[in-house]
Amino acid sequence: MSNTKKLYIETYGCQMNVSDSEIVGSIMKDIGYEQGNKAENADVIFINTCSIRDNAEQRVKKRLREIRILKKKNPNLTVGILGCMAERLKEKLMEEQEFVDLIVGPDAYRDLPKLIKTVETGRKAINVLLSEEETYAEIEPVRYGDNGISAYISIMRGCENWCTYCVVPFTRGKERSRSPITIVQEAQDLFNKGYKEVTLLGQNVNSYHWEEKEINFPKLLKMVAEVSPKLRVRFATSHPKDISDELIQAIASTWNICDYIHLPVQSGSTKMLKKMNRKYSREWYMERMIAIKKQIPDCGISTDIIAGFCTETEEDHQDTLSLMKWVEYDYAFMFKYSERPDTIAAKKFDDDIPEEVKSRRLQEIIKLQGELSLKRNQNDIGKTFEVLIEKVSKKSNLELAGRNSQNKMIVFPRKDYEPGDYVMVKVNTCTAATLIGEVVE
Repeated sequence: MSNTKKLYIETYGCQMNVSDSEIVGSIMKDIGYEQGNKAENADVIFINTCSIRDNAEQRVKKRLREIRILKKKNPNLTVGILGCMAERLKEKLMEEQEFVDLIVGPDAYRDLPKLIKTVETGRKAINVLLSEEETYAEIEPVRYGDNGISAYISIMRGCENWCTYCVVPFTRGKERSRSPITIVQEAQDLFNKGYKEVTLLGQNVNSYHWEEKEINFPKLLKMVAEVSPKLRVRFATSHPKDISDELIQAIASTWNICDYIHLPVQSGSTKMLKKMNRKYSREWYMERMIAIKKQIPDCGISTDIIAGFCTETEEDHQDTLSLMKWVEYDYAFMFKYSERPDTIAAKKFDDDIPEEVKSRRLQEIIKLQGELSLKRNQNDIGKTFEVLIEKVSKKSNLELAGRNSQNKMIVFPRKDYEPGDYVMVKVNTCTAATLIGEVVE
């Protein structure tokens, strides 16, 4: 019988958290833990948390109530809370969730072996210290639960933009970039193992800078693309204030850098953008969009939008709707503003927009985006795209699904193709969420 202990990691929130969970998996593997896919069979359960929105924290707390039951059934089970929520709430979280054994912030994962040993002696363990240097650069992540085709590579950590609504600078600390040598090496290793696509991750990838060789993000992006013309390269997330002509040109001139940019606008009102401390205006954002569309005419564009931020007027809301119509986003992540404790907004502004107004504005944003997504997809009918097949379609095992360079999901008949193949697909019809087509030889 194997003596290997079972680790179960449940991840909430953004792509950065998925990447962090893979780092945690690697660290735990080195001390004898094998990742499983069921909490019920685990010796250690980690919940990797997100604090960006209240809804994310509430989901975690609901899940913890379920894990409490598992702990009662198995007193030897070790339960840990990782990530931003651990960093934000610290000891308070352990007091509220008395069955939790350890609390670990996003910069303290190297300390997990020691913390686990502390728990094994019957004591609680906590490390939420932020670091100005930690990037986990040399740790090879465990790619758990992925498709063996697409992978994330974390290129930097932290954030110093200080958007007034955002908790990230408080939970992830100062901005620091990872060595480009280790990033390119990780991309090469993934390609050698059969991966066909990598996504470079950072809270604001545009801020990436490696001083030793004066390498900025556009240069890094091209270095990773040079690993192989058969390796697709994506990135997330860009900040509008930093999206340079050099970056746009790098995407336009390098065919395996995908023609897709996620560019969070948050609001279409210059007044609201100033209150959010976004460091750009509506006009600046529109100028950057003009530059993108001029150099990358078929570029896929998605965004983030917040409805009902402090003091938002109906005119501000209409500014957001009008900007959405002007840009014609392919997709958007849309949320009601939820005040996060300890942020600048929580300290300085009143959360003064009634909940029913926030909800109504959000629904108007969602409705409009649905119309824009459908229109954008309808424009692709009759076009042919190179598609990287990712998986069998959820609706039928006779169909496959994959994404084009613009990050749009395309579904088509399976025939003799398999996930990992590149195929040319002609789009015949669509929904607001999906393109539907057939392979052309």
